[in-house]
Amino acid sequence: MQGAPAAQRPRATVRKAARGDLDALVRIEDRCFETDRITRRSFRYLLSRANAVTLVDEEQGRIRGYTMILFNSGTSLARLYSFAVDPDFRGRGVARGLLEAGDQAAREAECVSIRLEVRKDNTAAIRLFESAGYRRFGAYDDYYEDHMGALRYEKSLIAHLKPEFARVPYYAQTLDFTCGPAALIMAMKSLDPGLTLDRKLELRIWRESTTVFMTSGHGGCGPYGLALSAYHRGFDVEIHVNDTGALFIDSVRSPEKKEVIALVQDDFLDEIRRSPIRLTHGSLNVAQIEERFAAGAIPIVLISSYRIYREKFPHWVVVTGFDDRFIYVHDPFIDYDAGKTLTDCVNMPILKKDFERMARYGKAGQKAVLLLSRAPGAGRP
Repeated sequence: MQGAPAAQRPRATVRKAARGDLDALVRIEDRCFETDRITRRSFRYLLSRANAVTLVDEEQGRIRGYTMILFNSGTSLARLYSFAVDPDFRGRGVARGLLEAGDQAAREAECVSIRLEVRKDNTAAIRLFESAGYRRFGAYDDYYEDHMGALRYEKSLIAHLKPEFARVPYYAQTLDFTCGPAALIMAMKSLDPGLTLDRKLELRIWRESTTVFMTSGHGGCGPYGLALSAYHRGFDVEIHVNDTGALFIDSVRSPEKKEVIALVQDDFLDEIRRSPIRLTHGSLNVAQIEERFAAGAIPIVLISSYRIYREKFPHWVVVTGFDDRFIYVHDPFIDYDAGKTLTDCVNMPILKKDFERMARYGKAGQKAVLLLSRAPGAGRP
């Protein structure tokens, strides 16, 4: 018996996954992976997340494969979180179709790029990603449950954008309250490649810079203490703040704690007045930050974390680059509870107009930018 003419054969479709696809997704996961499997519970959660999309390839009611894309709140970065094709349907173009559909979903979400991690020994997937325009930009050792390493890939979804990046290495904060020190040591390392990045330096700078109290728990770090830490290590520092009062003081309720924060800040300011550190009471917009970046400074910017993490706390990021539409930052905080990895936090693209709104903290809209440069006479390496 002859098969149906090609025009009459059922065609595969790529569509958004639904709760009813859960059994099929788990079956494919179990068939494709021996370790690092997504659990049924995790699939159920990810299918319902507003900042994720799962697409499936379906033919005659059979799910042949899936791709799962995560979106970073507040940024224009997507991540290919998981990707699998049922072994029975490999070699039929399913993987290519799903990859293209995932790229399109990221474009429709106005993402500037999409990133992924892949096992170093998965040569078929590596060939697929590279042939689809993904470029390798890093690696992890001992990344998967069986200790296999991972390669990190990225694809630009807006080919005409060519960001200008500074060579800023990445360092993840190791404690909830050390974003400032982590951002500062990234900036210092970019200007002084001989600097050693480790927890000793992170904690030493925190001790030097802390405001003692913050919303809860240990105190964070303000611009004045961070500036002094950089100055004491031989860097040229500028401070731009729009508030002459005590920063972060509204983050605590206790009058005693408020008094301590004010006293700490006064002590920092007394030392700054005796130093060559330049303090300007005023704010820098994104265009002005870009100008200073182009001149060789590495900016560290105070932002409100709400637009990214939906929690209101002051947070420091380091600026790594610009293009026509986006500002790029290293975020020292990796939200492991939300499934994030270092890949999500390096050179995060944020629309300039969104960053303008993000770069302030508290009801008073406090703004702070530190500009780090080499000592006079030294340029960016």
